[in-house]
Amino acid sequence: MPDTFYSILVANSGSVLLPVLIAVIVTAVIIGPLCWLIAIAIRKRNYETKVGSAEKRSAEIVEEANRNAQKIASSAKKEALLEAKEEALRAKNDLDREIKERRAEVARYEKRVTQKEENLDRKLESLEKKEARMTQKEQDLDHKLQEADEYCAKQIAELERISGFTSDKAKEYLLESVKEDVKHETAVMIRELESEAKETADRKAKELIVGAIQKCAADHVAEATISVVQLPNDEMKGRIIGREGRNIRTIETLTGIDLIIDDTPEAVILSGFDPIRREVARIALERLVVDGRIHPARIEEMVEKAQKEVETIIRDEGEAAVLKTGVHGLHPEMVRLLGKMKFRTSYGQNALKHSIEVSLLSGLLAGEMGVRSVQDCCMTSVSRSTTRWKERMCRSVSISARNTRNRRLSSTP
Repeated sequence: MPDTFYSILVANSGSVLLPVLIAVIVTAVIIGPLCWLIAIAIRKRNYETKVGSAEKRSAEIVEEANRNAQKIASSAKKEALLEAKEEALRAKNDLDREIKERRAEVARYEKRVTQKEENLDRKLESLEKKEARMTQKEQDLDHKLQEADEYCAKQIAELERISGFTSDKAKEYLLESVKEDVKHETAVMIRELESEAKETADRKAKELIVGAIQKCAADHVAEATISVVQLPNDEMKGRIIGREGRNIRTIETLTGIDLIIDDTPEAVILSGFDPIRREVARIALERLVVDGRIHPARIEEMVEKAQKEVETIIRDEGEAAVLKTGVHGLHPEMVRLLGKMKFRTSYGQNALKHSIEVSLLSGLLAGEMGVRSVQDCCMTSVSRSTTRWKERMCRSVSISARNTRNRRLSSTP
């Protein structure tokens, strides 16, 4: 508008156009707000019209939705009612079927109970009949017993009348007549029993002796005074002898056993009458051979360890022997002496095993004969064996010492 006015003003620069221009400006000023108001009113009316139509449409939509919801709710309700009716019908059918089954089961039980009652009634009737028959039989037996007693009394009276003896006199007469015969038969029976008892005793004694001899049989020992130590090679013999024989002299001095080193391949013989010293020497020499370090100090150490080991073996063997024979309460020295018997042989048998066997057999024989207790017999056997072993050991040690002394004197220049 200002551009148009300016162009008109420039084109018509005359004063005639001034009132027209003013009128146009006034008209424009008045018409502009009016048009704006009219436009606003039209716009408002259009908005109200649209809002009303929208509200109406929304109301229609809500109403339609309500109708649809009612239809859906009614259909869902019908379906729920149908499902409930079907479920109720199924439950009713299940209940009816269960009731029928229960009734059938009850009927079966009642039938079984009825049958059992009938069986019991029949059994009771049968028992009553049997009881009645038994009662009748008892009465008949009592009557027959009474008749038998009366008949026996009549027979006894008739016998007394015929024989002229009473019952007591008849018993006395029978006893006197049988007495002589019984004495003779008794004497014959006594002689037979005595003969049979002697034969049985002789046979039993022979069986016991034979069993004892068989059980006492043991393996024989070929050598009782030597032991052999195996060597890995013959070079070990020189190491055992040592420089100028100092190793072998140390071993013989500490153990009291003679070492015989000859042409026997890979073997050294230990000779001595004391089996315990010989065992100590054997253990010490075997350990020295395994160790390989052979010199006097090592020899002393090995001999000391071997002595401790042999002492342990002696104690264990003695305790085992005491436990096996059932002899308790022995002195520890006695137990030690029993253990030493493991290394002793007598007439080709191990002294400890032989003593245990004889102890057990002596107890068995004593138990069979009943003369002494088993423990006393075992104690006596073990004590006698130990005493004999000690005596023979003393003799062997003295002979060994004398032989060693003579050998050393003969080797001295």
